[in-house]
Amino acid sequence: MRRALAGSIALAVGAAPIGVFLLLRRMSLSGDAMAHAILPGAAFGFLVAGLDLVAMTLGGLAAGLLVALLAGLVTRTTILREDASLASFYLISLALGVLLVSLRGSSVDLMHVLFGTVLALNPDALVFIAGVATATLVMLALIWRPLVLECVDPGFLRVVSGTGGTIHTVFIVLVVLNLVAGFQALGTLLSVGIMMLPAASARFWVREVSMMALVAMGIAAVSAWLGLVLSYHLALPSGPAIILVAGAIHIASILFGAVGGLLPRLLPVAHRTG
Repeated sequence: MRRALAGSIALAVGAAPIGVFLLLRRMSLSGDAMAHAILPGAAFGFLVAGLDLVAMTLGGLAAGLLVALLAGLVTRTTILREDASLASFYLISLALGVLLVSLRGSSVDLMHVLFGTVLALNPDALVFIAGVATATLVMLALIWRPLVLECVDPGFLRVVSGTGGTIHTVFIVLVVLNLVAGFQALGTLLSVGIMMLPAASARFWVREVSMMALVAMGIAAVSAWLGLVLSYHLALPSGPAIILVAGAIHIASILFGAVGGLLPRLLPVAHRTG
């Protein structure tokens, strides 16, 4: 439980700010597609070395970056838009990954790859997740301003500095890295949940991007802690419990959020007179 909590909080700290930028760039579903895209690489690593951290991590990273590269290439050279090309490749990746795992593994192995085993995190996986979180925060600190500018006006960034393509590439690498780190704990199907749900919730509470990232990290960390506590006391699967807690916080944010929440918008606003 201690390792699961440490790994989940490290994952929350690194993945939640990435989710905020995916949200701002209107790439939320792209994050989900990328999460599925890492599956065949992780499955290939499983075929080669079994449930080995290094093999599955390298395989997942390679597959995620390859799908992102192919989707971008198809978008630039054909009439297909980026969301459609990503959807196409992620469906192919998902089917291929399930097939590869099924060739050698059992249904238990398939569930491990798809949904993760956060309570089984070993020291190597914990170090890897913490390393990805640290690298993500350092890189975000270095590219924060151009990344925010690219979310607002990517054309202006290309004209002014010509670094738009580089910033976009670095960001995609960070997305894949955090999804691969999340895969160690939550599996390929749930890893995007700790990235996107807290970010979407934070959008209902604050407007400024840096505050949104901080709130998202806080929500993700609370979701990890409360999900693990509930899974322990109620004998629930830990990964789904974490994501369901994040989902409950998201629904509460939709209802009560100070920025665009349903109830604050419906309540009458008191006007001062005098």
